[in-house]
Amino acid sequence: MKTDQSWRKDPEYVAIVEDLLAKPEVKALANYTQHHHSNRLQHSIAVSYDSYRVAKKLNLDYESTARAGILHDLFYYDWRTTKFDLGTHAFIHPRVALRNAEKLTDLNDKEQDIILKHMFGSTLAVPKYWESLIVSLVDDYEAEHEFFRPMRKKLRHQKRNLQRRYQASRRQTRHQMRGERVNGTVINNHQ
Repeated sequence: MKTDQSWRKDPEYVAIVEDLLAKPEVKALANYTQHHHSNRLQHSIAVSYDSYRVAKKLNLDYESTARAGILHDLFYYDWRTTKFDLGTHAFIHPRVALRNAEKLTDLNDKEQDIILKHMFGSTLAVPKYWESLIVSLVDDYEAEHEFFRPMRKKLRHQKRNLQRRYQASRRQTRHQMRGERVNGTVINNHQ
């Protein structure tokens, strides 16, 4: 799924989440790195919009999905360096995000479950709703996508360079086998 800025062109989605995106507490997520190559706000919007699209296609509650997707990582610390006595980041941050989200807006039961259970797989918190499972799966997908995207670009570039070098060496080998001249010299005279 490719999100980037495409969500801005979806007026229904924007209408569902614009009040949340206007809040300073949500805007502040842009100040925190999420998966090395994105910030937490970009990540939350990507999870929200892609989850919204899946839920809508499946005729599920796409409004709750979109709103909870924006709020699922509503915490303000660097998860790579902050340590907790009561458990891991995967276990703690959904509760922190829920507490912070409840201060910003009223949440229905489904939105609460989506936020609390979005780390399903890393924790034993089993989603109660399909929408919760969707956000959990999309969150995993987006995390991997955000982390590996720059590496994929670099690997594609390296692959193209290797292919060019390989093709050049094959051409030179063919010339050598035919006894052709390269730069004025006979490469192989089959003596």
